[in-house]
Amino acid sequence: MDRADTHSSTHEDSAQPSRWSRWKKPLTMLFFLALIVLLTMLAQRIEWSEVFETLVDFKVRTLIIAAGLTLLSFLTYASYDLIGRTYIRQDLTWKQILPVGIISYAFNLNLSAWVGGIAMRFRLYSRLGVSKGNIAKILGLSLTTNWFGYMLIAGAVFSSGLVRMPPGWKLSSDALQVVGVVLLLVSAGYLAACRFSKRREWSIRGVEINLPSVRMAILQLALGALNWSLMAAVIFTLLPSKLDYPLVLGVLLISAIAGVITHIPAGLGVLEAVFVALLQHEASRGSLVAGLLAYRAIYFILPLLITLVMYLVVEAKAKSLRIAKKPK
Repeated sequence: MDRADTHSSTHEDSAQPSRWSRWKKPLTMLFFLALIVLLTMLAQRIEWSEVFETLVDFKVRTLIIAAGLTLLSFLTYASYDLIGRTYIRQDLTWKQILPVGIISYAFNLNLSAWVGGIAMRFRLYSRLGVSKGNIAKILGLSLTTNWFGYMLIAGAVFSSGLVRMPPGWKLSSDALQVVGVVLLLVSAGYLAACRFSKRREWSIRGVEINLPSVRMAILQLALGALNWSLMAAVIFTLLPSKLDYPLVLGVLLISAIAGVITHIPAGLGVLEAVFVALLQHEASRGSLVAGLLAYRAIYFILPLLITLVMYLVVEAKAKSLRIAKKPK
């Protein structure tokens, strides 16, 4: 290939991202508009009196079980960072790491990944003496743990055929099974790369990335899949009892992708729209919305209030330490 051909191919490659960037914004806006229309239509068709009656009728035992499952889910997510401690080989105790993971997760769920997953982690870990490069590694490992765990559990659920798409949807049940098989193959590919890849290190924008051992990768997938399963268990506890858990899990996994596409903090409206659209033939819309509102209160709002207090305590301790270290 001569220099002109090289220059031409380079120009074509660089043109691809620019074309996508031109289309990304209008496509996202169209998705938002479609979501608004869908939510408006759903709101008009929901019996809100049934929603309020269902919320009032929740048993205390049900709410306690949902809260307990929420606590297990937050601890599981915070454990991603325990893997990160081993990954960066830094001497941090679990008492230092778990609060960072829990606070970051609560802020991530409610205020977006930029605030919780990134900014909060950088602030809290920097106070523990972790370098920016190692914080980036912990963040990257947490992301891979979450989404490869998602691929594993979603691949298993989708490929099994347990989730059937309603008639008339563009994505058929057979196509969803194919998606599931692809996700399982990607998960297996990650494990194979961790086991057999000869190259173990990469540098992206100055950040060194090391491929974890296959044992660590298996632990990543297990913890990531467990957390998604616990999230679904919280919703399952609050929805009508006639719904099957695998179905609730599958719908949650589908709604997660819609939430990522919209970039709406806490996925407001997206979760409800997907659940009502996919499960309205299984349960009444009012009971579904009531269960999801209770889920938001227990899994999103309550942890945010608790972790906000935790964060203020951490900041106060850090401030007192700085004052104590000042020369007299």
